[in-house]
Amino acid sequence: MATYLDKVLHATGVQIGAAYSAMAIATIISPFFVGMIADRFFPAQKVLGVLHLIGAALLYEATTLSNPNTFYWIILVYSLAYAPTLALVNTVAFRQMSDPGKQFASVRFLGTIGWIVAGWLIDKVFNLTPDQLAFTFKMAAVASAALGILSFFLPNTPPKAKGEKSTFAQILGADAFVLFKDKSFTVFFIASILICIPLSFYYSMTNLYLVDAGMQNATSNMTFGQFSEALFILLIPVLFRTIGVKWMIAVGMIAWVLRFLCFGYGNMGPNEWMLFAGIILHGVCFDFFFVTGQIYTDSKAGVNIQSSAQGMITMATYGIGMWIGTLLSGYVKDFYTVNNVPQWKAIWMVPAGIAAVVLVLFTLFFKDNQKGAVRTDIAHA
Repeated sequence: MATYLDKVLHATGVQIGAAYSAMAIATIISPFFVGMIADRFFPAQKVLGVLHLIGAALLYEATTLSNPNTFYWIILVYSLAYAPTLALVNTVAFRQMSDPGKQFASVRFLGTIGWIVAGWLIDKVFNLTPDQLAFTFKMAAVASAALGILSFFLPNTPPKAKGEKSTFAQILGADAFVLFKDKSFTVFFIASILICIPLSFYYSMTNLYLVDAGMQNATSNMTFGQFSEALFILLIPVLFRTIGVKWMIAVGMIAWVLRFLCFGYGNMGPNEWMLFAGIILHGVCFDFFFVTGQIYTDSKAGVNIQSSAQGMITMATYGIGMWIGTLLSGYVKDFYTVNNVPQWKAIWMVPAGIAAVVLVLFTLFFKDNQKGAVRTDIAHA
């Protein structure tokens, strides 16, 4: 999307950042939709179907636009339709499984495969150039329509909380606020928000950067990050028992710093390896921080507030943290653009610096180095 906005719609960095902030805004809002409507009135599979069909129409509409500001509003509405489906599809999956701990991993793995297939379709099948990237949104529209139709044929998943009363505070996930009595969890929560600020630079700027650097097939090459993600997730159970949660999260943060340094100093000449190293480090960045963080949150929450706690962390990371980061990334890109040429080395040093500061603060103040077995349904969520 960043490459499309930059090369086709001639958007500014701020406009690109705003477009990526749409999903973060939707992630903050979606728990209210799921908690107040989907969980109480309609079967989950039917809500999924309607939302994905609406999404298909919005994605196609996005291809007809030439104004980046109008594009933002369409993407925001699309994001508001899409974000609730992340929770709803897990609801459908878990309600049909007799043993989610054993069954969910193989289902969730297909999501990683889907991500890889999408990237390869863009580069290897349709061979899209930057000025043809509107076709990407048409691809997504077709996929969304197919998914919407398929959703109506999924097993019936009636609303579990139908007829139950709940307070606004419960929908907000306030039950999980008790976790803030634990100093280490509070440190982890704040670090989760802060580390997602540099993360958003990766999501919103990497493809555009690689295209500007002259890399061919940048989109399919970025799927090496998903291959890496699938590989490193296998190490989590072993490392969780040996080095513990603190140092696993710290290693993830170190990988964040290294990734941005690789992008800053990499090029399509002798340092081409650094570009691929930055992509491949995505597996360590994602698995060692997000998956380990999910496990840590689950262990701290206990059975009664697991859902509230996971929802709160998701809102903090993919919501608040990513929202701040996407907007900041746009301002940074514009600030370091001279004569319409982005100074990418300077741009990447900003998220590298932020990640380094978060790493230092986390290692100094996070004292809990919990070790133990891993619940596989959380590890692959």
